[in-house]
Amino acid sequence: MDTLDCDPEATANGIDHSPRQVFSGHYVPVNPTPIKKPQYIVHSTSLFRELGFSDSLAQSDDFISMFSGNLSNVPEPIRKFGWACGYALSIYGTEYYQQCPFGTGNGYGDGRAISIFEGIINGRRLEMQLKGGGRTPYCRGADGRAVLRSSIREFLAQEHMHALGVPTSRSLSLFTSKTETVKRPWYKEGSYSKDPEVMIEEAVAISTRVAPSFIRVGQIELFARRARKNEHPKAMEELEKIVLHLIDREYSNVIDENLTTVEKVVLLAQEFRSRLTSLVANWIRVGYCQGNFNSDNCAAGGFTIDYGPFGFCDVFDPSYQPWTGGGKHFSFLNQPQAAQRNFHVFCMALQPLLKSDENSQLQLSKIESSFSKVMKEQMEMMWASKLGLETFDTVLFNELQILMVQTSVDYTIFFRELSQIPKSIDSFKKSFYKNLTQDGEIHKRWSEWLEKLNSLIATSSKSHEELSAQMKLVNPKYSLREWLLVPAYQQATEGNYSLIREMQEVMNEPYSEQSKDIEEKYYRLKPTEFFEVAGISHISCSS
Repeated sequence: MDTLDCDPEATANGIDHSPRQVFSGHYVPVNPTPIKKPQYIVHSTSLFRELGFSDSLAQSDDFISMFSGNLSNVPEPIRKFGWACGYALSIYGTEYYQQCPFGTGNGYGDGRAISIFEGIINGRRLEMQLKGGGRTPYCRGADGRAVLRSSIREFLAQEHMHALGVPTSRSLSLFTSKTETVKRPWYKEGSYSKDPEVMIEEAVAISTRVAPSFIRVGQIELFARRARKNEHPKAMEELEKIVLHLIDREYSNVIDENLTTVEKVVLLAQEFRSRLTSLVANWIRVGYCQGNFNSDNCAAGGFTIDYGPFGFCDVFDPSYQPWTGGGKHFSFLNQPQAAQRNFHVFCMALQPLLKSDENSQLQLSKIESSFSKVMKEQMEMMWASKLGLETFDTVLFNELQILMVQTSVDYTIFFRELSQIPKSIDSFKKSFYKNLTQDGEIHKRWSEWLEKLNSLIATSSKSHEELSAQMKLVNPKYSLREWLLVPAYQQATEGNYSLIREMQEVMNEPYSEQSKDIEEKYYRLKPTEFFEVAGISHISCSS
C-alpha cells in the first residue's frame, strides 16, 4: 500500500464490500468481515518456528482476533484495513471477460481474499492474506466466505507441498466460526454425479496464507490489457509499477536493482520461465494436479497458489483431472502445456514495456519460444531422478507409462517401492490395483522392464544403498489423497479436529518412514468403494 497506486475511487476506511468496477489502481483498501465467534483449529508449527513465533501465540486473543478478520484492535503501524487486488483471466492462453459481471474485466479479482499484513520477519518479506475474509469489490455478488471443508484442504495442502519441497504459498493458521454458516452446492452421500445435486449448510472458516507476494500472472495481464488499450492516462505507468513491484518482491535476489527497466523485464521473463518449468515438473514428480491452471491461478513468483480444485493422483492416469470443470487441458500430464500457455500470457503482458527496444523484444521472443525445450529438459531430469537414473531413457520410460496404465498402478506407492531398487516385481505389486496372477504376458513385460532398469542402474557410481536413499528423497511415501482428507473435514464439522492435526504431522514428513500404525493407515491403495464417488474422486468447485 506504500509503493503502489490505490484505486482513486476507493473509500478511505476500507468499507467497500459491494461488487463494482475498479478502473485503475493496483489495489483497493478493504476492511475484512470478521467471522462470528472464532474457534481455533490449527496453526503451522513449522512456519511458526521459521518465523520465530511461539506456538502459544496462535491461541492468544489478539492473534485469534486479527487472523479471524477483526483488525479493529491491531497496533500501529499495522493498518485497520487490508487490501484486495484485481486481475484478468486467461484460460489456456485465451483471454476471457465474461467471468467479470460487467463484461469489461474491471470487476474480476480477489473476491474473498484480503491481505492484512506485509512485513519483514527474520529477514524475509512476507505478505499475509485471509482466505474467506469477506466481500470485496471483486466478489461478483458472492458472500466472500470460504467454508471449513475447503479451508482444511488448503491449509493441509500448502504445508504438505512445502514439506515435499515444492514451491508454494504457506499456511499460517485456520479458524472456523462456532455459529456462522453459508450454503454451498454439494453432492448427496454416495453420489456418482459430476454436478452438485443439493445445497448444504457449511461452517465458514478463515485460513491465512503467506507468501512474498500474491501477484499472479493474471494481475500483470490486467495492467497490460489496460496499457494496450490505453484505458486511462496512467495505464502504462501502472503496468511498469506492478512489474517492478513483482521484481522487488519475488526476484530481487537475482535481478540487479541498478539495471534499466527493459533489462529487468527481459531477465524477469527468463527467471520466471526457469521457476515455472521447475514448478510443474515438481508437481508431476509428487503426483499433484492443479486442476484449474488459469493465468489467475498462476503465481508470478513461480510457486503453487490457490488450492481449490487440486488433487493428488491415486491411480496413475495421464488424463487425471480432479475438477469436473477443468477438462483435459488442465489434466495431470498436460500441466506442462498449460504452463506454456500461462507463460505466453505473461510474455504478452510484458511486451508493452519493451515496445521502444527492438533488441529486447527479440530477446523476449526467444525466451518464450524456448519454453517447451526447457520444460522438456526439466521433465526428463525429473523422470530420470524418480527412476534412479543419471540420464533419461525415452524407450524405458514410454514402456513404463504403458505398463502403469494397463496395470492401474498407484502412482505414489509404485515409485516409493521402486526406490528400494527391487530385483523382482513382487515388491512393488502392492502398488497394483489389478491382480496380475492370471495375466502372464503383462507379468513378463513388467519383469523385462525391471531387468532393463536394473541394468541401467548397475552403471551408476553410487552403491545401491546410496541410490535408494537418494530416490527416497525424490519419491515421497505419503501424499494428501482426497479420500484421506474427507474424514478429517467430516469430523471437523462435529468439532473434532484431532484427525486434521494428525494428518498435519504425517504429511509434514512425507519422505520419512513413520510408525507401523501410520503406514497401515496412510500408505495403502485407495479403497475400491471410493472410486468415482463424488466429493472424493472428483469435485465441482473450490467453495
